[in-house]
Amino acid sequence: MEMTTSFGIDKIQSLLPHRYPFLLVDKVLESTDGTHQIAVKNVTMNEPFFQGHFPNYPVMPGVLQIEAIAQAAGIMVLQANESLSTGGYNTFLMSVDSAKFRKPVLPGDQLLIETTLISERRSAAKIKGVITVDGKVVTEATLMFMLVPKQNA
Repeated sequence: MEMTTSFGIDKIQSLLPHRYPFLLVDKVLESTDGTHQIAVKNVTMNEPFFQGHFPNYPVMPGVLQIEAIAQAAGIMVLQANESLSTGGYNTFLMSVDSAKFRKPVLPGDQLLIETTLISERRSAAKIKGVITVDGKVVTEATLMFMLVPKQNA
């Protein structure tokens, strides 16, 4: 197994089409052959969703936590296979199973997003994603996504 050293936002933006305010991965700490990855999302009070999502008790929406897992999974698969990332592919979410939200995510939390490949076939992959904050699981889900060629504009 080949371990990739950490990489930051420049490499992430070269792999994903997402941009502020919808880019939900700040850094990759470790990545192993497209089968396992640990990424980071720093949650700050400046996030635009906190304005309207329980303004007196700001909580990161669960759907955005799932999106962070999906983005991390896309980075994991695309980064591991250079022909996909340079060949112009995007990852599209197909399904979410067994999602559990165990604790609220609050401003100031640092999310560690761990993704593990369960299975892969031609243009689809299934991954297990777990988000922890301070060593405690806050969110977990199993996601399916597909690789789709980018449309040239």
